[in-house]
Amino acid sequence: MHRVNVENIKFGDKNPLVLIAGPCVIESESATLSAAKKIKDIACRQGMPFIFKSSFDKANRLSAGSYRGPGIKEGLAILEKVKSRLNIPVLSDVHCVKDIPAAAEVLDIIQIPAFLSRQTDIVLAAAATGKAVNIKKGQFLAPWDILPIIKKIESVGNNQILITERGVSFGYNNLVTDLRSLKIMRDFGYPVIYDATHSVQLPGAKGACSGGQSEFVAGLSRAAVAFGCDGLFLEVHPDPKNALCDGANMINFKELERLLKQIRKIRQAL
Repeated sequence: MHRVNVENIKFGDKNPLVLIAGPCVIESESATLSAAKKIKDIACRQGMPFIFKSSFDKANRLSAGSYRGPGIKEGLAILEKVKSRLNIPVLSDVHCVKDIPAAAEVLDIIQIPAFLSRQTDIVLAAAATGKAVNIKKGQFLAPWDILPIIKKIESVGNNQILITERGVSFGYNNLVTDLRSLKIMRDFGYPVIYDATHSVQLPGAKGACSGGQSEFVAGLSRAAVAFGCDGLFLEVHPDPKNALCDGANMINFKELERLLKQIRKIRQAL
């Protein structure tokens, strides 16, 4: 397996399970710094390497009236403060090629959103930065469909690749997780991350926005870690019910710490 290095964090092989976590979207500078600090403290107590994630622009919202975030300039400035003040690597998603150069100046991992995972120009532009690239497998893709996307990134000499499973469409307004995909995609030679919070999303279930079933996050996370993955992706918010985006599928800090304690025991058992 290719070893992916992000600062002092190593993915894959027998390295520790990595936590990628944070609020869905940047709501404010103070809220983002506070969330990053709290999650870092929880991850440290559980002995898990931690990478902070949050979006500066959620450009793939169903409704034009949905909150998108502060935008690239302000959002990257906030993520830069998370990096420098808390000494945490950061991840965010990009939605157009023109944003990638600025994003690469700050981000440690550039994420390709699930809806854009087949868009060749944006995948190649992200790969050409030399940064680690996290491919979110589209809800419409089979696990073996990820291989040609890996080949796109490799074609520019970049093998710092992460693959994230986030559920697959199962009828209207529903997703389901096929844990077999973790092994299928891991066999392509790169670390695989399981995104438990987006896997319980109910796309468009509330009409103009998505719903979610956060009560299933812990069980699916435990199952994925037991089945075999290299990292866990979780969206975490201090008050999910009042979050500006994706609150229905996020968990709070208390739930996060309880879950990580369970995860640690599963990893020890394995």
